[in-house]
Parts: sequence; C-alpha cells; structure tokens
Amino acid sequence: MEKLEAYRHCIQELLLDYSQHKPAHGEIEVETIFDVERNHYQIVYLGWERQTWIHSCIIHLDIKDEKIWIQWNATEIDLAAELVARGVENQDIVIGFHSPFMRKFTPYAVG
Repeated sequence: MEKLEAYRHCIQELLLDYSQHKPAHGEIEVETIFDVERNHYQIVYLGWERQTWIHSCIIHLDIKDEKIWIQWNATEIDLAAELVARGVENQDIVIGFHSPFMRKFTPYAVG
C-alpha cells in the first residue's frame, strides 16, 4: 500500500508541475483530472483556438498492478524518464501506447 500511495503522489506532482505550462496559442485551459479511487490521471486541454473548439487529452497515466502505465503522451516530455527521476523504478513503468511486442525493446516493463 505504501508503494501505491507513493506512486499516486508522484503522478499527481508530475501532472501538477506540467499543468502550470499553458499553451501559447488560443484560450486554452489546462485541467488536471485525478481519479485517485480508480487510479486514473489525466491532463486535458479545453477551450478555443480561433474558431476551433479544443478538447484533447494530453497525458493519461494509470496505476495497474503496482505499475504506472503511460497510456498516452502528446507532449515532448519523456514521462518515463521524469518518473524515474522522481524515484519510480524502470520495471514499474509500462509504455501502454506501445504494442506489447515493442515494449520488450524498451528499458521498461512489458506489462
């Protein structure tokens, strides 16, 4: 249970840090979404860019079976490296948006 709490805290800090950076264009809000009960964490962009409505998930992380799953990363940040720098071990990170076949070629967990 300590590991789960530590990972929740780590993810929340990482996303709160990232959410401080607003897009330079448009009237875009940066929303952090934390479902701590079910271990789902997201950053969503929401607003208008000229005449276009923006609603986009930029980062999506989950915790499953004591591993942090990077489900989506539409940023230039290496989220896995950021997690490792914050104390998460490589074998506890899964790059979920890579196929299981491709995951075995990364320094992180397969699943």
